Amino acid sequence: MSVIANFLVRILGFVNFLLTAYVWMIIGRAIISWVNADPYNPIVRFLHEVTEPALIRVRRLLPFASAMGGIDLTPLILIFAIYFIQQVIIPTLQQMILAIV
Repeated sequence: MSVIANFLVRILGFVNFLLTAYVWMIIGRAIISWVNADPYNPIVRFLHEVTEPALIRVRRLLPFASAMGGIDLTPLILIFAIYFIQQVIIPTLQQMILAIV
């Protein structure tokens, strides 16, 4: 395997790790939304600031997801999208990189 191919495969592994960490941040934010957390707490603010840009895009794309009987399904949809990326897109890119070499 060439150095460039190895580097690209490792980059994809790191992206996979970052996506997993982001899923846990989304889960943390969803759990915090169920309780009456202090909005001025640094952890709550961090989770809100990190996850809100992606969640707002899902809400704009699928407006029905945030109005399902008072339950916001956008975190679940975003987690499914990230899971799809991790299980389909990243392995496909890795196989393409290895096939080129």
